[in-house]
Amino acid sequence: MQTIKAAVCHAFGTPLTIEEVRLRAPEMGEIEVQLDAVAICHSDISFADGAWGGSLPAVYGHEAAGRVTAIGAGVSGIAVGDSVAVTLIRACGGCTNCGSGKPTLCETPYNGDKGPLSTADGGMLHQAMACGAFAESVVVDQSQVVKIPDDLAKDVAALLSCGVITGVGAVVNAAALRAGQDVVVIGAGGVGLNAIQGARIAGARRIIAVDMSEEKLDVAREFGATDGILATDPKPWSKAKRIMGRGADAVIVTVGAIPAYDTAPRFLGYGGRVVMVGMPHSGQTSTYEPVVMAAVGQGMIGSKMGDVVIKRDIPWMVDLYQQGRLKLDELISGRWRLDQINEAIADTRSGAARRNVIILRD
Repeated sequence: MQTIKAAVCHAFGTPLTIEEVRLRAPEMGEIEVQLDAVAICHSDISFADGAWGGSLPAVYGHEAAGRVTAIGAGVSGIAVGDSVAVTLIRACGGCTNCGSGKPTLCETPYNGDKGPLSTADGGMLHQAMACGAFAESVVVDQSQVVKIPDDLAKDVAALLSCGVITGVGAVVNAAALRAGQDVVVIGAGGVGLNAIQGARIAGARRIIAVDMSEEKLDVAREFGATDGILATDPKPWSKAKRIMGRGADAVIVTVGAIPAYDTAPRFLGYGGRVVMVGMPHSGQTSTYEPVVMAAVGQGMIGSKMGDVVIKRDIPWMVDLYQQGRLKLDELISGRWRLDQINEAIADTRSGAARRNVIILRD
């Protein structure tokens, strides 16, 4: 049992506290990773705000990268010293979804209350999202990590663990966008920019970004958007259809804002699909007119973590980055120390940041 520093949430909606906690050694099928970097995702903030409930005290964080420092029995394909990206995608490998190639929808539950973390005095400490990566080290299932090149900067690699795979995967995997099709991306934040990149890589004809901020629309164009429309426009869907000459084949909603979900189907063309990525708070509801969608063959689907298979998709995205076809460095807005995590969270809340990264080791 080792002692590490972690950012702990003791009450929803309050600042995290940096304290010493206990981390047990890896058991069967588990891996210990000393983290170099962890990015702050809006999901971490929503959890810490109590948007979806959960146990407390807890350690959040799920978008990380580091180096393997220990392995448990039964681990294969990973060795001590390997550089890895750490994700929240914990897959049993044996349920129906895992067996059909959908590990992001693994049906085997995980109880973070009984995970590898405990308080300094041995009390329960919830390992949120099966990761608990706002910490110096983690112990996770071997299914949650993927090897990365040693020379890939860990702050960049951390982004691949959630924001990048979620955005790119929503377009490539969930929407199955084909070359020449048109896509609308609602929200030009961290995930939205990656959805835009995914559309560009997939060969979309028109990539229209929709956001509340003109500044964010300018950034969206840098990442591959062909056009930008302010969400404050009286009828942004009409403007988008004029640009495309038709409705969109796919609309990717990357924000958890109910107005975005209410209006998303209006951007669609015949046979188009809304891909739901952004996560509103529990209990919030959206409305739409089903008769229109039924009449023209439209649909709505959810996409968790971009429907990725991490050992297939992360190496592919690393290769795209190394070729210069996937922007990662440009996604990092700021680098912070662990003891600055509350300031980094506040900066992320402001909406200006693409991704803030906590640097845990120089």
